[in-house]
Amino acid sequence: MNNDTNTATPRVLLTVEAAAALLSISRTRMYALIKNGAIHSVRIGRLRRVPADALTTFTNALAA
Repeated sequence: MNNDTNTATPRVLLTVEAAAALLSISRTRMYALIKNGAIHSVRIGRLRRVPADALTTFTNALAA
């Protein structure tokens, strides 16, 4: 039996905490960036998620 559940597929949506960790910032700072519109996020029910490409967009805007 082949168990492929442990394959490393990139996440499309990240928790706010995981997104903050990837940017090396605090959870509070991440929520502030989401609130002021610097980083796009989506709601799924009661959950807040950050699209992985929103982090790329944000970092590219910082570098520009």
